[in-house]
Amino acid sequence: MYEAIVLLPLLGAVVAGIIALVGARNRFPGEEPPPPLDDHAAAPAGEDHARATPEAPHAAFANTHVEEPEHAPPAAGSLLAELTTSTFLVISCVLSWFALFDVGLAGREARVPLFSFITFGDLHSEWLLRIDALTAVMLVVVTTISSLVHIYSIGYMEEDPYKPRFFSYLSFFTFAMLMLATADNLVQLFFGWEGVGLASYLLIGFWYHRPEANAAAIKAFLVNRVGDFGFSLGIFAVFYLTRAVDFDTIFAQAPALAGKSFHFLSWNVDALTAVCLLLFMGAMGKSAQFLLHTWLPDAMEGPTPVSALIHAATMVTAGVFMVARLSPLFSLSPNASGFVTFIGATTAIFAASVALVQNDIKRIIAYSTCSQLGYMFVAMGVGAYSVGMFHLFTHAFFKALLFLCSGSVIIAMHHEQDTRKMGGLWRKLPFTYATMVIGTLALTGFPLTAGYFSKDAIIESALVSNSAMASYGFVMTLGAAAMTAFYSWRLIFKTFHGEPHDRAHYEAAHETSKTMLVPLALLAVGSIAAGYPALALFTGHGADEFFRQSLTLGPAEKLFESAENLPLILSLLPTVMMIGGFLVAYQFYIRRPDIPAALARDQNLLYKFLLNKWYFDEIYDFLFVRPAMWLGRLFWKGGDGFVIDGFGPDGVSARVLDVTRNVIRLQTGYLYHYAFAMLIGVAAAITWFMFAGTH
Repeated sequence: MYEAIVLLPLLGAVVAGIIALVGARNRFPGEEPPPPLDDHAAAPAGEDHARATPEAPHAAFANTHVEEPEHAPPAAGSLLAELTTSTFLVISCVLSWFALFDVGLAGREARVPLFSFITFGDLHSEWLLRIDALTAVMLVVVTTISSLVHIYSIGYMEEDPYKPRFFSYLSFFTFAMLMLATADNLVQLFFGWEGVGLASYLLIGFWYHRPEANAAAIKAFLVNRVGDFGFSLGIFAVFYLTRAVDFDTIFAQAPALAGKSFHFLSWNVDALTAVCLLLFMGAMGKSAQFLLHTWLPDAMEGPTPVSALIHAATMVTAGVFMVARLSPLFSLSPNASGFVTFIGATTAIFAASVALVQNDIKRIIAYSTCSQLGYMFVAMGVGAYSVGMFHLFTHAFFKALLFLCSGSVIIAMHHEQDTRKMGGLWRKLPFTYATMVIGTLALTGFPLTAGYFSKDAIIESALVSNSAMASYGFVMTLGAAAMTAFYSWRLIFKTFHGEPHDRAHYEAAHETSKTMLVPLALLAVGSIAAGYPALALFTGHGADEFFRQSLTLGPAEKLFESAENLPLILSLLPTVMMIGGFLVAYQFYIRRPDIPAALARDQNLLYKFLLNKWYFDEIYDFLFVRPAMWLGRLFWKGGDGFVIDGFGPDGVSARVLDVTRNVIRLQTGYLYHYAFAMLIGVAAAITWFMFAGTH
């Protein structure tokens, strides 16, 4: 059963990939195929395809001309690719839920060996599936969201001629994440880690004819390479200290590493702190934490189903899962855990502040993801690992719901993503409106929704924890809760309420197909029902029995007891902040819609600071991009052009050619030229003998 959960998405990816290759060869023999359709393919003539707005990424591409893609015929076998990949994912999803009940509730953990991977000296890496409660939770999250995204994509990508390729990438993305979640050692985990990075690059840049999509894909790939460099160093350090890469051996030796140090250059470095910080550097890249967050908002350049999958179930959740899996190491390093809390809390407040003023519907939700990931790392940093996994579990449902709802809005609005051009859509899209409101309620932590239980548990855990940076985590997450409510309801009010700003698109708007609406309904149910039933398993005294040895729950048990005894006023603080954010948004965008514009004028510096994402892109461009380009140009022009081409083999051959050309000019064929040359030679010889003889 467990092999089928992991390998069925891979099989679907292979089948869809073969269909894509065969279809491309049959349709375009010996010629370049036309580019795929995208969100802007059907835009009216004269409309800017690059969506150049003040907050748009890749401003350098704002005026780039993009050829209107041809309406290529659907690829042969598109229906087969859709049905095959979606069916395999649904089967994998059903099996994952069985695994959750079998492993998490019945306690039947498993190790499924597949084959020997690497054996070299002390390095022994077996390829086997580790199925425990933590893995079971991830299997459910990944396969459930991915199967619904596959079904949704059947309708969303209906007009795209390259659906087989898209579904192949989508299934491969799922397979890579499942390999990561079922890894039993660091080498196997690294394989899945890099697999999701590759899949995200392919999917973000799926519409490859658009320069901004290519730039976003490259940006995601490069920023993640920074984090992955630290992650690989962390793996090397773990192997250096333990001579093992499998989790059981590493965890068994972890207590002996506490207080141990190693000499690096002129410093004595605490071993566990260094290892955990290096490993967390990888999590900062994959989960888009502060300083390595810049790729995630730009990842919206891919199709909306890709955004839903990246932000809800794959890629960004990999870092959270990795820290949870390695909780036996992080729990023994207070300094590293404090740093995790600091980065998570800073990310939560930073991303929430930026989302306050964004206008692109997908960008707002993207920054929301960044902020919610910060919440998860705050929980990990204070030792409430199961609480962080609880928020990962609930967040998957309402974040996927919000992204897929935004996709329905984009389709209905003729592929428009700017909320300033929307308004009044609740009349045209009542079902999408209702489900998006449910997702918003869950995101903001409205009582009895899934987000209410998990987000409040994180804030309370930070409040009662005595760990380093816990107070900072509590204040930042509490402030982010108010901001989350504001920007979430701002999005709802600007999109669905008020008067339509684009009358032509508004009149043509209508609900999308059932293949897109059914996943919305199921995710809406999950956004409500995924909270309370799972509360005891993740945060109560049953967490120890549920997770057993798959998570470190020692500090968390005391946190649960302290959180249960909190005064009522402290328990209600997150709800109060949520209500406050909603009321401010209602005042700004329903009762007095003139206030935001006036406030932006009065606080222009702050508005531009937030609109430009704290200027991180500009800072990184100044510190890293331009120096790298200058260095590359120096080596190109100075090193390759001047030195190698000038003095190397190219230079020598060029000088030989110059000499031969000049010699050829002397061979004129005229007798008087040769006689004159002989006369000069005789005169020179006589002169030399005359002067030589005087000495």
